[in-house]
Amino acid sequence: MFLRKYFFILPLSSAVLLWLSFPGGGELWPLLFVALVPLLVQISKSSVKTAGLCSLFFGLVHFLFLLYWIVIVLGRYGGLHWFVAVLALLLLALYLGSYYFIFGVLAGYVLSFFPGAVAVWLLPTLWVGLDWVRGILFTGMPWMDLGYGIWEKTDFIQVADLLGHHGVTWAIVFTNCLLAILLTKKQTVAVSIFFLSSFLFIFGSGAIYSSWRTERLSHVFSEKQIKSVVVGIVQGNIDQSIKWSASQQKNTIDGYLALSHQLLADERELDLLVWPETALPFYPPKNKFILPLQALTTQFDIALLTGAPWYEVIDRKARKVEFFNSALLLDSTGQFSGKYYKTHLVPFGEYVPLKKFLPFLAPVVEAVGDFTPGMIEQPLVIKDGHAGVLICFESVFPELSRKWVLAGANMLVNLTNDAWYGKSSAPHHSLAMSVFRAVETRRSLVRSANTGISAFINPLGRVEFRSELFKPYGFAADVVLYEEETFWVRYGYLFAPLCFFIGMTGALVAVIWGRFRRTALLR
Repeated sequence: MFLRKYFFILPLSSAVLLWLSFPGGGELWPLLFVALVPLLVQISKSSVKTAGLCSLFFGLVHFLFLLYWIVIVLGRYGGLHWFVAVLALLLLALYLGSYYFIFGVLAGYVLSFFPGAVAVWLLPTLWVGLDWVRGILFTGMPWMDLGYGIWEKTDFIQVADLLGHHGVTWAIVFTNCLLAILLTKKQTVAVSIFFLSSFLFIFGSGAIYSSWRTERLSHVFSEKQIKSVVVGIVQGNIDQSIKWSASQQKNTIDGYLALSHQLLADERELDLLVWPETALPFYPPKNKFILPLQALTTQFDIALLTGAPWYEVIDRKARKVEFFNSALLLDSTGQFSGKYYKTHLVPFGEYVPLKKFLPFLAPVVEAVGDFTPGMIEQPLVIKDGHAGVLICFESVFPELSRKWVLAGANMLVNLTNDAWYGKSSAPHHSLAMSVFRAVETRRSLVRSANTGISAFINPLGRVEFRSELFKPYGFAADVVLYEEETFWVRYGYLFAPLCFFIGMTGALVAVIWGRFRRTALLR
């Protein structure tokens, strides 16, 4: 009776527990393994309709907690009225929460018509499958899937080079489902033993694999013949409110140059210097501020990788020009030797989808321009390093880092400007997701952020150095260059779509079976 009358209490509890478990929230990661239990208990005790509504409510609250920083982006920097910014967040959270509505409805059928020994395997599979769809549909929004919550526990996440972060998410949801089923359904001794054996097998085999992989790769990285490059990161800490002001361009470049000279004076010889996304707040190469950058690279015989806007004239007669969010490589002779145009643009941040029908959202992109997407081609070459570049939001999408590795990248570089997010949880989330990109591909990941968090992440996912937020930094490290293609890069990326196919098939069987049984009972 209590669960029917106060059906929102348990879903709300799950949303709060998830927030407390994530980085930038409570960071109490063990809560991940029990956070969904209240929601799953409510689903098991509710009608299918109520299960769906409870799950939708859970999803709405969860994403409001998770993505509250969108109001900062749209309101403070996007030029929208705060009311419109909050409304946009609500609509986005409602859309993302709809995936949990689907999960809740199907989970209600699965728990009603399948024994616990089947449901405990099917539900996490369905969850991961829906996560995957959410990450690709309508450009995708895979922000902070559950597996990312244990990003610091590198002893647990080495399996990501087999199944990606989705594999870690699956194990977390499996544990929650197991506990919920044990709490809500009486089990025979045989089934209880099966549950325990399944749990021990999954986590035991994962622990053994992670231990073996860590030991093996640590040995490989300690060998003298392993190649590396020395990389310096500069975190300029440029306030977003003045970043695009023409009167501040000289101060911005002078700040980056001062930090770079200080780093080069303190450190041994560097191969590459990395500045963040749009560190150059103007369109090179004809701008006069390019000259001191060229002088820097030639004086110290280094390459400079920096973010900047770029444009190409497509048709002079028609005055058609395309603009890009780019990463530019200046070599040691001061010449532009390579560039990459951001592939996965941020909706309502770098372009407006359906702009003709949503003209009131145009102010959101005025600060940075309405960009055109590029494509992944060849990595940028710096001595032995072949860098695959991820600009800002692109580090959220595992498929992009996979494509870079297949194109020949032996290191990943993430240029980002997280100043948009203010003093929120978002920069912590970005770092957590970047760790998994390193483990999935076994590529060192260099992260240069305007206001932080900048970091060096090794192929084991260990953060070897990280900066503080909103402080200027300059630091350097040896970056290991690993060439092996992981199982995930070759085949493991198929795990999530396979989960969707299996999960939906199993759930549809439960739906059809359930309706057939109801029809038979009514006859």
